[in-house]
Amino acid sequence: MKKILVIHGPNLNLLGQREKSIYGKVTLEEINKKLKAIAKKNGVTLEILQSNHEGEIVDAIQEVKKNGIKVILINPAAYTHTSVAIRDAISAVDIPTVEVHLSNIYAREEFRHTSLIAPVSHGQISGFGVDSYLLGMQAAISLIK
Repeated sequence: MKKILVIHGPNLNLLGQREKSIYGKVTLEEINKKLKAIAKKNGVTLEILQSNHEGEIVDAIQEVKKNGIKVILINPAAYTHTSVAIRDAISAVDIPTVEVHLSNIYAREEFRHTSLIAPVSHGQISGFGVDSYLLGMQAAISLIK
């Protein structure tokens, strides 16, 4: 089976509790359930990681080829704007990557307008709430096929 690595960055474990006006009421567990349903329908398996630790995310990215991952779906959260390490790991493994964000990062504070991840990603989807993840999953599946 073809595998997709889903990475949820820092503070996404608090979805449904934090800043509902920005991130909505959906929990991370609900997002993962929806992603698994799409994956199952399309004959794809998922590995899912949520981490508040940059190094753990980098380690997971570095292991993609060894783990048979074909595409990365990532919401780097705050690391979007700060992590050269995650950017370099994505670039180094040369695996198609889809970047997603619940909020429209370009309609928020100016420091959020720059994504270090976008230049090494196949594409970016932001601003559609949970649908950003669902659209991202469809894009990731398309990249496998």
